[in-house]
Amino acid sequence: MNKVLLVDASSSDLRVMAGLLTKAGYDPITVEDFDAAKEAVAKLSPGAVVVASMKFTGGTAQMLVNWQRQERLSFPTIAIVDNLNPSELLELMRNGIADIVQRPAIDKQLTEIVGQYAKPENIVLQLDNTLIPRVSKQFKDIEKSIAEIAATNANCIIFGECGTGKEQIARQIYLQSSRTQKPLIMLEAGGAALVGKHAPDSDRSEIYDRIEGYFSEAKGGTIIVKNIQLLTFEKQSVLLHILEQEHPDVRIICTANASLLKMVAEATFRDNLFFMLRQTSITVPPLRETTEDISDIADYLLSKCARKKQQPKKRLDASAIKALRLHPWPGNIRELKDTVLFAAFHAVGDTISESDLKFDNAKPDTAEDLTHRNPKAEKERILKAFNRAGTWKGAAKLLNVSEKTLIQLRKKHGINPDGKIGS
Repeated sequence: MNKVLLVDASSSDLRVMAGLLTKAGYDPITVEDFDAAKEAVAKLSPGAVVVASMKFTGGTAQMLVNWQRQERLSFPTIAIVDNLNPSELLELMRNGIADIVQRPAIDKQLTEIVGQYAKPENIVLQLDNTLIPRVSKQFKDIEKSIAEIAATNANCIIFGECGTGKEQIARQIYLQSSRTQKPLIMLEAGGAALVGKHAPDSDRSEIYDRIEGYFSEAKGGTIIVKNIQLLTFEKQSVLLHILEQEHPDVRIICTANASLLKMVAEATFRDNLFFMLRQTSITVPPLRETTEDISDIADYLLSKCARKKQQPKKRLDASAIKALRLHPWPGNIRELKDTVLFAAFHAVGDTISESDLKFDNAKPDTAEDLTHRNPKAEKERILKAFNRAGTWKGAAKLLNVSEKTLIQLRKKHGINPDGKIGS
């Protein structure tokens, strides 16, 4: 099991990062100051990774890299950054920082990036470009939309919660299009990846040069922009200008969560840019709304894990499948992957049962929350939760409300104890 040293002055962020890495099968070590970090690095075993904040008590990520050089150590060091300009990010990479994780995107980026550097015992399973086989009607409709969009040159925004597989869908549009013979460039709107080349003698802004450079490199091809809602207003303006004035021969596919629509309504994301990017769209449903897919997805992940480890495949028993179908999955497929692989790593024998599954009790707000919903949608979700769980206690858990509150909601909508409408 790979060790990952976490160095950060924020105890709350340390807990979040340690939880994410533990679920992914790593063994995290947490420290908060420079002296403790040096002592911990000296004890790390081969294959370990260091994740350090740009600034922490008594030191910085760069100081830790420099100290490793003096001690002839070379554990890859990933920096947690907040708001740095492109020049500062490039300087970090040139001075020995292996990679960057944006603090606001820790939950999306940390395990994936650590998995790129943890060697030789990397147990993190990376999802490839293929779509995971699924049986739900919602996903069959998405597969049809992918083919239809791929046959055009339309820009597209793929909406969905964290971990629903938006990037795989974006890649499939590219792979099924006529643009596969031309470049594909992946950008993270809120991360260090949005750093191109700048000509110091140019009369244009540095941001303009850097973004425009990607369009030159991708001519005739496709740019996928992940988490477009994280794009700063300045970069939005530059991107809009390039699209309006230069008309580049590049298709743009973006991924976004629902906050993008709110940003457009509140004028924190430029509406004219939004409509240029959203010439068409796909909305990916959360996993809790396609529970019929869960057992197939889990089986697919277990098969890939077994092939990677060259070990016999483990299977889920009926109790495990039931527990997986009842969990609300705020982290969607990404959370399902981490949960199933963690269970496979620790389960004794070749069968995974409910007792082997560990679910995170931290529950961010999800679309299943009944707050601020119209009456029809509220009633439908109550009935759907009851049908999934089979009991009102289980339904309350899925809906993230108390049993007392759910009784009141049932009375409000005329739902009897058997889950039927009427008295």
